[in-house]
Amino acid sequence: MHISSTTHVVLIPSYNPGPKVFATVRAARQQWSPVWVIVDGSDDGSTAGLQQMAAQDDGLQVLVLPHNSGKGAAVLHGLDEASRLGFSHVLCMDSDGQHPAEQIPAFMAASQQQPAAMVLGLPVFDASAPSLRVKGRKISNWWVNLETLWMGIGDSLFGFRVYPVEPLRRIMQRQHWMRRFDFDPEAVVRLCWAGVQPVNLPAPVKYFQAGEGGVSHFNYWRDNRLLTWMHIRLMFGFALRLPVLLLQRLRRAS
Repeated sequence: MHISSTTHVVLIPSYNPGPKVFATVRAARQQWSPVWVIVDGSDDGSTAGLQQMAAQDDGLQVLVLPHNSGKGAAVLHGLDEASRLGFSHVLCMDSDGQHPAEQIPAFMAASQQQPAAMVLGLPVFDASAPSLRVKGRKISNWWVNLETLWMGIGDSLFGFRVYPVEPLRRIMQRQHWMRRFDFDPEAVVRLCWAGVQPVNLPAPVKYFQAGEGGVSHFNYWRDNRLLTWMHIRLMFGFALRLPVLLLQRLRRAS
């Protein structure tokens, strides 16, 4: 039986997700209401199926963007809509079945207990996880912890998270980055800089093979170049903010 909320909404950005999207949305709806799917210019036929689901479910809404603009752009569209309708928090999860819908109530409860914080999923990998992806994310995790003076970000890339709407909207509206694969790590760094504390909760993650309906848009060279440029930008921002971050650290320690 799902939980209904007027403050917290589940946000599922979706781009050519394959058949797993329908099971993902159904699983999310079993746990929570409302659930919004942001279709980011998909052309794989999934949009019509999602709209049919929404036509029979008042707790599901499908927002369709005309062109593929990236995960971050889709999330920002959802944030704007959430703000317009008075929601204070969004839980973001991927549309491909990797994220654990059964953990939605626990993450939402943690957010309701600490509404000023962001609740970050700490991935628990199983044998399905590609070793290159698992090892590679350690590099990004090290950089984001340096860029935030080790404020406590457990994982920089796992997209199963609850964000406070207005702080993230303000950050994204001030600059044009964070629109594609760089969204997840840059969001947590900039939110930390804005004083939003991270809360980490473990969550299992499942990688599906193509034969199981899994779809991945990750491109090793393209996306790692994007992350490298992102960290270069963030390090400049970190250097400018270092005195303020040190002062904040001293105040928390005192």
